[in-house]
Amino acid sequence: MKILIAEDDDRLRKNIVHMIKREIHQVEAVDNGQDALDYAQYNEYDLLILDWMMPKLSGIDVCKEVRKRGYTGGILMLTARDDTADIIQGLDIGADDYLVKPVKMEELLARVRALLRRKDKPIEQVIQVEGFLLQLDSRILLRNNEAIELTKKEFLLLEYLFINKGRVLTRDQISLHIWGYDQDISNNALDALVKLVRKKIDENKRKSIIQNVRGIGYKLRDSYV
Repeated sequence: MKILIAEDDDRLRKNIVHMIKREIHQVEAVDNGQDALDYAQYNEYDLLILDWMMPKLSGIDVCKEVRKRGYTGGILMLTARDDTADIIQGLDIGADDYLVKPVKMEELLARVRALLRRKDKPIEQVIQVEGFLLQLDSRILLRNNEAIELTKKEFLLLEYLFINKGRVLTRDQISLHIWGYDQDISNNALDALVKLVRKKIDENKRKSIIQNVRGIGYKLRDSYV
């Protein structure tokens, strides 16, 4: 996924770029609205994250203009304005979601994931791996057409692995997706969660579909036999 971030606060912009890159997305960043508009015109982005108040052009102006030019990807507004009328204005001119500052990184990442899961984005809504079918919108996992009951964190683990099937994900990336930015999570907590999920989904297979990559993290196994 390719994401453009337009935010004039240097520290916040760098933090957002860092966190989203850890989610394995391509990220470009600018510090003013005019650059955001120019970048959006000549590049294809799955999501724009726009600060409401920026030099040269406001985020609202950028949002309105890119929609006029045919941009159909997601738009997330960052704003210090929490007045209902302002929020409605942003949504009415084409924003998909908004987040009021100060920004909590785990909430920002959750909003980004939600926007990238929308059905007009290239992330599959139903992901099939071997005998498993993961339905992202309804948060249901089927194994051979039988539903497996999962907790929220168990689903988030599988969601991240299925979306990134074929990739090795680090422990930090997985923990961030499940518990968020501000949580201090030990390796034992992640290992315990993986163990619980394996117990639910692997039946009597010799190998788990969740493969441990020593010293790095986890991935979905290429061949589940």
